Amino acid sequence: MQPDSRHFIALAALLAAVSLPCQADVGPETPAYGGIAEPLVLLDNGMIVQGDDVESPDGFTSGFRLTAGFTPRTLPRLDLAAEFSYRHSDDVPVAGESGRQILDTTSLGGSLLAGVRLGPLGLYAKSGLAEWYGDPVALNDQAQGSRGTARISGFGARLQMRNLVSRLEYEAIDAPALDHLNLMTASIHYPF
Repeated sequence: MQPDSRHFIALAALLAAVSLPCQADVGPETPAYGGIAEPLVLLDNGMIVQGDDVESPDGFTSGFRLTAGFTPRTLPRLDLAAEFSYRHSDDVPVAGESGRQILDTTSLGGSLLAGVRLGPLGLYAKSGLAEWYGDPVALNDQAQGSRGTARISGFGARLQMRNLVSRLEYEAIDAPALDHLNLMTASIHYPF
């Protein structure tokens, strides 16, 4: 266990302890990993397909994320899903074998997600792989493209109390050229 993850585990445990006695109007179809977006497709067999745009706070990265998941009928508190993501970033500074260079990076990733719902609180984790390619911005003799496969890991929490939805998510990609995609996000949504 990494030292940084201890804080997140403690925060998740605190959220679980606080949220269990809370009253919530969370529908059985709301998965632990679910966002605030309406499902793109809700199939008769219980499969939910959701999609979100991805954009970094600095505006250099854009893309999308598509998630398809379901809840096993015999385990109504467990959520399982697969996630596909595409991200493109412009002008990313990277320190490589040939020194520092600026790359435009593109990554395609796939992850498996598992989550559990405890009343209004949903906790989930993800693990997967990302294939990436970095194209040098400067066209000189020493500029080289780079590519690779990296591990994706992350976890999150979702707390819904009536119309108020709060989310906390951490995601890391284990590649130096994709460090700019390692994010921790927190959000509170209240539709009115």
